[in-house]
Amino acid sequence: MKLTSRFLVLLVAVFAGGSQADAATLRLSLDDALKMAHERNTSIKAVRARIDQADARIVQSRQAYLPRVKISETWVHTTDPGANLVFKLQQGIVTQQDFMPDRINNPGGISDFQTTLEVMQPIFNADAKFGRSAAISARKAQVFMVDRAVETIDLHVKKAYYGLILATRNLADIEQSIVTMQAYSREAGKGYRAGLLSKSDKLSTDVRLSELREQKLMMQDEIRNAGDGLRMMLRLNADDIVVPSSELAVDSTLPASVAVASPSGRSDLKALDTYREVSGYQYEMANAQYMPRVNAFAQKNWNHSGTLGSGGSSWTVGLNLQWNIYDGMATKGKVQEAKAQELEAGYNYEAAREQGQLEINKARRSLSTSLERIAVSKKSLNEAKVSFDFIGHQYRTGMAMTFELLMREGAYTYAKLRVNQARYDYCIAKSELDYYRGQ
Repeated sequence: MKLTSRFLVLLVAVFAGGSQADAATLRLSLDDALKMAHERNTSIKAVRARIDQADARIVQSRQAYLPRVKISETWVHTTDPGANLVFKLQQGIVTQQDFMPDRINNPGGISDFQTTLEVMQPIFNADAKFGRSAAISARKAQVFMVDRAVETIDLHVKKAYYGLILATRNLADIEQSIVTMQAYSREAGKGYRAGLLSKSDKLSTDVRLSELREQKLMMQDEIRNAGDGLRMMLRLNADDIVVPSSELAVDSTLPASVAVASPSGRSDLKALDTYREVSGYQYEMANAQYMPRVNAFAQKNWNHSGTLGSGGSSWTVGLNLQWNIYDGMATKGKVQEAKAQELEAGYNYEAAREQGQLEINKARRSLSTSLERIAVSKKSLNEAKVSFDFIGHQYRTGMAMTFELLMREGAYTYAKLRVNQARYDYCIAKSELDYYRGQ
């Protein structure tokens, strides 16, 4: 039994060690995270697969000018008098006796294997030509959509990455506040035991410590949430730990390009504009169905009593013209539908462009406001620190009340979190501005 128990303990230890070995701590800069997302994110891979689909549709559109070649093998067995004579002619086995009345009226059964090689060559198919142009333009639009998908993933990665930095810095500041308040709580305990402080004063420091510990728990959840989102977009293992090496960088002034930002460079707007072009080709393609189609064909037949034989052969060439004079208003309806789709594509582009400008204006204001907030919150932090340090000194010498200490400590902690939040909002606003103007 002892041996079995030891074996089980060793086995558990081995598996525990293996699971820990599988987990990795990755110290990533923002550029590292973005590069990893470009290579590994499944949403980007899925959108890139649409380019392959568009390429396949372009290949299909080559039928507008390339020939079609088809080979077939057909077997027939019949006692039909007419077919009997035709098959013998095709097989090249007709004799004088086959024209005797009794043989013609009462033929025996005959088997015919016909091997056919058929070539169809398009000569003039206007709708197919416009269809190919539409497929080429649609492929160009998909490239723009892939670019936009990458930009979208970049924005989400930045938000998760900056969120992880924010939660980590907030956690560090809260832990620092907890250490500070623990020291003052011990001071309050000494004062209470010496009869210098009331029990309510001592309990108030404990209440503040509980509030800070609650904030710490919330920040730890924020770190986990941001880490989970980042791991998902980078396709990392659930146990991997991402440690950001970048900071919440803030420019001293707004870049000059912010004032003239416009959505004209956005990939999704370029895609919508290209889809408008595609709709135009589809309208032309629907109109082209009013025109005739001209196709050439050539056919070679081999007939024999056995499979793939060559007893008798023949060939046929020809030219086929089809003109759809009236199809019950079906073509007219398709033309009207295509025209409406072209108008819809144009309206969608205009609406998206106007919405893009609104988003840029909003991001520009957020960027400017957050930069001002950083300056205000830094000034407030410096003032809150001076005030807290002064009251702390006064409290230790018995010249300040507990509620004054708690009020100054709360203001100081809140000021630190405000600075962190303002820097985070600046980074997010800058990322959104780049996203909305297509950079």
